[in-house]
Order: sequence, then structure tokens, then C-alpha cells
Amino acid sequence: MSLPQGESTSPGKAGPPPCTLFPGHQQPQYSCSQVLHSGVKPGFPKTIKTDNPDVLRAARHSAERFNNCSNDVFLFKESRVRRALVQVVKGLKFMLDVDIGRTTCKKTGHPSLDDCDFQTNRTLKRALSCYSEVWVVPWLQSFQVPVLRCH
Repeated sequence: MSLPQGESTSPGKAGPPPCTLFPGHQQPQYSCSQVLHSGVKPGFPKTIKTDNPDVLRAARHSAERFNNCSNDVFLFKESRVRRALVQVVKGLKFMLDVDIGRTTCKKTGHPSLDDCDFQTNRTLKRALSCYSEVWVVPWLQSFQVPVLRCH
């Protein structure tokens, strides 16, 4: 494709051309830009509400990852999301500050954390503050928790 210098590949639009030919190169080179009018820039983390259903699912994945990595007899589940960020990166990357607590459910025989209540026994009660990153690729129905730090 060969365009005269400064000629737009999108004829009929007012204003500066979105694609411009840069002369002086052996192969034509084009610079294309698009004005995005949304508040979210791809690749830039954005604060998201902590009660957002996607955030809550990501927090659950974090708790499940903790359960898979810990040798505790009881399951833990998320009690509160303190802060949430989301970043668009070939899917969604959630960055969460989340509190998790020990439940009354033992690891054996409990398919769903929804049915588990938090420990009320003072000697068994335990809460942890965690930072996690959860990468969700909705169109592949997959998720990963590459970062989970709890203390």
C-alpha cells in the first residue's frame, strides 16, 4: 500500500489522519492512533469496588489457593476485601488486599466454602491479611493466582 505523505487511510474524516506514512524508509511505516474515551486505559491498574462480583470471585480464588498451599486442618475463606485494583492484560488481573479467616469446615469433605462458617472458638479462631494477584481469562474460563502473600 502506498500513500502520499500525510494521507489518511480513513478518508472522509475531519482532523488529523489516524494513520500517517513516514517517508525516507525502505518499507512504508505507519503510525496509527485512536482516541479512547473510556476511563480505563489498557494495561493501567484501576481501582474497582470491593463488592464487585468479579472481585469477590477473585477473592474466593485467593482463599482456595491458600487452602491448597496450607497444611491447616481447617479451610479458610475470604472475610473482607479491603482494596481492589483491576488491570486489563490479556484478560483481567485483580490485585487484592483481602482478609481471610479460619472456618469450622475441615479440609476433608467440604466441596463449597459457602457452607462454611467462621470459627468462633477463641483457640481455633485465626485471621490473616493477604495480598493476592488473580489473573482471569474469561473467554478461556481460566484463572491463576500467581501471587499470594499472607501474614
